[in-house]
Amino acid sequence: MVARLWWVRHGPTHQTTFTGWRDVPADLSDAAALDRLDAYLPRDAIVVSSDLVRASATADRISSSRTRLPDTDQLREFDFGAWDGLSHDDVAQRDPVLSRAFWDNPGDVAAPEGESFFDVARRVSAVIERLAAEHPGADLIAVAHMGVILGHIGAAAGIGFRQALTHRIDPLSVTRLDRGETGWSLETVNHIA
Repeated sequence: MVARLWWVRHGPTHQTTFTGWRDVPADLSDAAALDRLDAYLPRDAIVVSSDLVRASATADRISSSRTRLPDTDQLREFDFGAWDGLSHDDVAQRDPVLSRAFWDNPGDVAAPEGESFFDVARRVSAVIERLAAEHPGADLIAVAHMGVILGHIGAAAGIGFRQALTHRIDPLSVTRLDRGETGWSLETVNHIA
């Protein structure tokens, strides 16, 4: 099994709207920040990424000396459905009860035509567990999105989605979970190299 899981959030997108499966690029112009991130991560790690360009390009930037696995749609951000591309205020006006429930009681609440925290956690946990089994003892760097990282730490570390939402996950930050005999433990959240 994978010994350590290093979640990396993709570079900044400068979006001020819900940005789920829309394929917007990351701003990777901060070479110094990317170099620090690259130096902080384990050299012999395996790298996998969401197939969305903002994550994939970030992974490309930090994987030159590491084994790079194919991108996967299983690490995509939440599918925000009808909310994708809308501001938080627009969503609150459009769907006031549903949008409040989405944040106040995360779990099985989803945007219209979108995914819930449970949906994302199941999807992401399945691919992480598969990769962990395929690469026993390895360090795995997974480049993905804020919602994916929060959903996985809520489920895998057993802290729940509401507690997970209290954490910040900044662009180019590292969140690490370690695998022990009893499962995953949350070691580092939102580390900026």
